[in-house]
Amino acid sequence: MISQRRISLILISLGVLLVISAIFATGIGGSAAVRPGDVPRVLWHHLGGPMSTSEMLDLIVWQIRLPRIALALLVGASLAVAGALMQSLFHNPMADPYIVGVSSGAALGAVLSVTLGFATRSFFAFIGAVAVTALVYTLSRRNGRVPIGTLLLTGIAIGGLMSAITSLLLMQWRPDDMRMVIMWLMGSLANRDWAAVISLLPYTFIGVTVAVLWRRELNILALGDETAHHLGVNLERTRVLMLVIASMLAAAAVAVSGVIAFIGLIVPHLMRLLVGPNHRQLIPACILGGGLLLIWADVLAQLIIPGAEVPIGIVTSALGCPFFLYLLQRQRV
Repeated sequence: MISQRRISLILISLGVLLVISAIFATGIGGSAAVRPGDVPRVLWHHLGGPMSTSEMLDLIVWQIRLPRIALALLVGASLAVAGALMQSLFHNPMADPYIVGVSSGAALGAVLSVTLGFATRSFFAFIGAVAVTALVYTLSRRNGRVPIGTLLLTGIAIGGLMSAITSLLLMQWRPDDMRMVIMWLMGSLANRDWAAVISLLPYTFIGVTVAVLWRRELNILALGDETAHHLGVNLERTRVLMLVIASMLAAAAVAVSGVIAFIGLIVPHLMRLLVGPNHRQLIPACILGGGLLLIWADVLAQLIIPGAEVPIGIVTSALGCPFFLYLLQRQRV
């Protein structure tokens, strides 16, 4: 049993690490060097203080670096919370936010937008993710209920079909167009501005708020269906709500950043080890841990190959694959 004092200390430490990481990552990323002390001065200027830095430094920090850091925080938090909800919903430690077809739907939406000549790739990705999730849910309904096993298998089947259609469409493209979308499919936070941050912020806020408000029901669900029913939890309503919220968080994150793997799998597990399974502490820990992990994964993506940038999905997959194998070994034992 983890004491409340230790949990509070861990959450405060994660918050402090997140702030320090954001400042240092702002200075490390990209080709132009930025001293960590310059970041607070730029922030102070945009909060109404006097200008104490050059216009070029202000442009680099405020218009290029900070939106990327803010987006990493929001995407990481969204995927981590979505992963925690999916693992609670499926009673499966290896469930992730993409398990019901969110990523494959988003990929198909993005590819369709380019195929049809539309510039709103993020919008189509979001619509594709939501549409596929709705299709999976509809096909999984049995007599007014949605069995968890059926939902899982339907998500795998529909996700495979969407991926096949996406691959077929990509075969018809020119190499340049294909490279652009494949880079997006592997995840990236490059060339994002404050508009992308603002577009994701309401989805993250709504999703996280609902998860926090429903923390009691999530804790009771972990006790099993029969116990939850006797304690007055409406199982079907709670499951549908958590599925909708988790899918919305994942879909919005994928729409602005592409498919970033393993964040929703790794972070909830690590946070459970640190603060325990109680969602009252787990959700805030996932918010902080998800943002922290993705900020440093993005830094690695920029530094691994000098003069180039590796898709962030490659970095998170390289980190997540060993962890996933570790989970498999624990499950087998």
